[in-house]
Amino acid sequence: MEISTGPIGSCSKENQTIYLEWFNFADSDGDGRITGDDALKFFSISNLSRQVLKQVWAIADSKRQGYLGFNEFITSMQLVSLAQAGHEISHDLLTSTQVDFENLRPPTMDGLVELIEQKKKRQSKSRDSDVNGTLPVETSPSANWFSQMSTSKSNKKVPLSSVTSIIDGLKRLYIQKLKPLEVTYRFNDFVSPLLTNSDFDAKPMVMLLGQYSTGKTTFIKHLLKSSYPGAHIGPEPTTDRFVVVMSGPDERSIPGNTVAVQADMPFNGLTTFGTSFLSKFECSQMPHPLLEHITFVDTPGVLSGEKQRTQRSYDFTGVTSWFASKCDLILLLFDPHKLDISDEFKRVISSLRGHDDKIRVVLNKADQVDTQQLMRVYGALMWSLGKVLNTPEVARVYIGSFNDKPINEHVIGPIGKELFEREQEDLLSDLKDIPKKACDRRINEFVKRARAAKIHAYIISHLKKAMPAMMGKAKVQQRLIDNLGDEFAKVQREFHLPAGDFPNVDQFREVLSGYNIDKFEKLKPKMIQGVDDMLGYDIPDVLKKFRNPYD
Repeated sequence: MEISTGPIGSCSKENQTIYLEWFNFADSDGDGRITGDDALKFFSISNLSRQVLKQVWAIADSKRQGYLGFNEFITSMQLVSLAQAGHEISHDLLTSTQVDFENLRPPTMDGLVELIEQKKKRQSKSRDSDVNGTLPVETSPSANWFSQMSTSKSNKKVPLSSVTSIIDGLKRLYIQKLKPLEVTYRFNDFVSPLLTNSDFDAKPMVMLLGQYSTGKTTFIKHLLKSSYPGAHIGPEPTTDRFVVVMSGPDERSIPGNTVAVQADMPFNGLTTFGTSFLSKFECSQMPHPLLEHITFVDTPGVLSGEKQRTQRSYDFTGVTSWFASKCDLILLLFDPHKLDISDEFKRVISSLRGHDDKIRVVLNKADQVDTQQLMRVYGALMWSLGKVLNTPEVARVYIGSFNDKPINEHVIGPIGKELFEREQEDLLSDLKDIPKKACDRRINEFVKRARAAKIHAYIISHLKKAMPAMMGKAKVQQRLIDNLGDEFAKVQREFHLPAGDFPNVDQFREVLSGYNIDKFEKLKPKMIQGVDDMLGYDIPDVLKKFRNPYD
């Protein structure tokens, strides 16, 4: 499977030189980005209708970054050229074999040559005046220091003029408004580690979970159409570690301890699971066009029967829960001969609570049974899932055989083959949409995290408030821990919060038992109000600024 981002690389060197000059002209800030305001001015000289330009921007900015880089700019110019030639603009046009992108002429841009010449003359004059004129006035270090202090202490809105994209806006909002709340009430100790820049910039991730020999590693190889460093396949548990398959300059495997401390990778939070886990974690890098858009997480086979009684040396459920919060899609793989959900698999699926919208179920190797047996297998799988996924909705189950072998038509028949092909196409379409929806997913996860942090602050401050001022602190703390479910209910009633947003009582109790509640902070309404303002005003403002400029 290949995920298309447009005809990048299909542009001749001569056209690239032209587009680079145009790009530098349109980039008013000189930061390597064409923002919505830049696009409104530059695209207008193509004399296309607003509706067509709206479609051009939507396709070129498919990742919803809120700006166009040079590659996306080339795509937009090629679309403008095709629109001027009378083509109807759509995503399918980018993958059309009828268009020769290599030799596609640049679009007609009225008066652009003259505008570029005028800009060059202005720049030349300004350089001359800098050489012959007076030096710019320097502000004193104390004045700079004072201005920095005054802005850091204020609770003003994030200046949108300095924000370059939706993701950049979320980063700034996190540092200024959400992170202080998380640090104050130790959200990172109880729920999720603090976010870093690499968490915001990371490529979308897809995690595969399932019992051993259900085809997780083979599924990744099927999508990549090649093996990857460290891949092992067999009928028994062969993948004994968490393997992150991502893009890299060459083929190599990086040990977990090294990966976890690299600032440019979003895996720093895994250090909390200790060396015993990091020795069972590795990163597999290889150059591949698909991996430039998606990162895969291959997991050890979930054990069943006697095997699961042998304890792992790390918190397997905790690790899967950590990855689930970072991933954009979670695939639960089954095969017709492994439909039973073991105790360990049940715990793993339960740890995915709160990420139900990411879960997809895949019935793999389904061409090993005939059509009648497949019907019974499908029913049995739905029955098993119904006992574990505590939701009234039916989970989406994809049926197929995701490997390099041709579908066994002799067993499943022609009707079954047609069904498999359609199901596989649906799943591949789901995967193709991931890069396009990555920005929306980041926003969704960020808002979800902000609400969880707010509820966590209410819980912690409520427990602190319940502690006595002088005597009997140890007895009261134990009573609060024992009756934590009742305390959650009190917080819910006091602040009118939805019960479904509260954390798992048992997990919270386990972490809380290692803390002295009396050392916690009291409720700070200004911090809560800052997060409320962020959710109510700041995030909508960022989304409004970086929406399609032609809306």
